[in-house]
Amino acid sequence: MKKVAEAIRSDGGTALEIETDITNGAEARDAVQRTVDELGRLDTVVNNAGLMLIGPFAQAPADEWDRMLAINVRGLLHITQAAQPHLVRAAEDAPRRVADIVNISSTAGRVASAGNAVYSLTKTGVVAFTEALRKELLPQHVRVSVVEPDTVDTELGTHARADLQEAIARQTEGLEKPHPEDIADAVTCIVTRDRRVAVNELLVRAGAQTW
Repeated sequence: MKKVAEAIRSDGGTALEIETDITNGAEARDAVQRTVDELGRLDTVVNNAGLMLIGPFAQAPADEWDRMLAINVRGLLHITQAAQPHLVRAAEDAPRRVADIVNISSTAGRVASAGNAVYSLTKTGVVAFTEALRKELLPQHVRVSVVEPDTVDTELGTHARADLQEAIARQTEGLEKPHPEDIADAVTCIVTRDRRVAVNELLVRAGAQTW
């Protein structure tokens, strides 16, 4: 987080770092309110926090389900609900007259695979929630979009147990993976469109990916 903030500041931007447990509703609300108080307005929310703990369902520890549901689903709900009134206000008052929520899901939310049962459950839920909320917020000009990356060069694969990390590495061996910046570009494409345009869904895969 500090590296990202430093990069923003070095480019002449303003960054506010808030360490928050988004699975805690009160902390999520406080983080959103502090952001508005210190920066003046909230135009865009990107729900990017996620956890991927994969493996056969029969052997999956229940605490892994709880952690994925808490971060991938409940955390997203807390932040989105806290941010919604501020985004509606920004769409009414800001010069662009539009605001955005972008939820980061996964291709696992489109195509479920063996070993990904609970992770796919959470990401499919994110896609469904995004579409329902999109329809709710249409009259207020708050766009709600979803980005669905597949394999990206991040630490996500290291969330799995050690014996499963090897399987992940084998599957993606030799693949030139997109970088986090590529996903950021997808988000930028969505939130910089004119008010008359809504990009509801973006699927992002590696250029050479065949699955």
